Amino acid sequence: MKKTELSGQIKSDVSARPKSSGSEIAAFLKQAKQLVPASDTARGRMIFALDATMSRQPTWDMACALQGEMFSAAASVGNLSVQLVYFRGQRESRTSRWVNNAESLGVLMEKIKCQGGLTQIAKVLSHAKREAEKQPLAALVYVGDSMEENIDELCGIAGELGLHGVKAFVFHDGRDTQAEFAFREIARLTGGAYLPFDRNSAADLKALLVAVATYAAGGRKALEAADNATAKRLLSDMR
Repeated sequence: MKKTELSGQIKSDVSARPKSSGSEIAAFLKQAKQLVPASDTARGRMIFALDATMSRQPTWDMACALQGEMFSAAASVGNLSVQLVYFRGQRESRTSRWVNNAESLGVLMEKIKCQGGLTQIAKVLSHAKREAEKQPLAALVYVGDSMEENIDELCGIAGELGLHGVKAFVFHDGRDTQAEFAFREIARLTGGAYLPFDRNSAADLKALLVAVATYAAGGRKALEAADNATAKRLLSDMR
């Protein structure tokens, strides 16, 4: 993936898409320009990455609604600087700049429409690694349902992420066994956690997202201080 420019607008890592779908992208870029940049005092940085290919459509609306609540709950722990990443379609991959106003990212996420295409998880992991090389990155949250790439390549990048102290929290939407194997390895290699969910587990997904945001904002101590069953579950899954 090409180097992402974290400036006043979101840059695409691939060539421009056909004009027939340009209005949707233009709206995404326009809203991104209005987001407030993250301050240097943010206690934690977290990348929130999404598989927006067509197979995600059944649970997309649920994930959109819950992620907003995740950031609101984390606000009580400390500042959280967030970057939104998603991929879909024919090699389309987009990245927002870092912001503290995570609710605005939720608005952007709600406007993303799923499109058919193959997974681009290697791009997500490589981008996270580059960000971690610039300055500390507490966590990578990845939400996806499938894996259509070379697992050895993914594990290699995940191992490098782990060396940079980045924990990957992989939320698995569905029951694809090949994806589960890959997602578990990515989580294991980074010291993060593999967290399965489906359309019937909204409450559980919400609690887990809140726990991950709490960790990203305040570290293990903040998660331990939460002292609830979900936080304890996440701590037990993390290495």
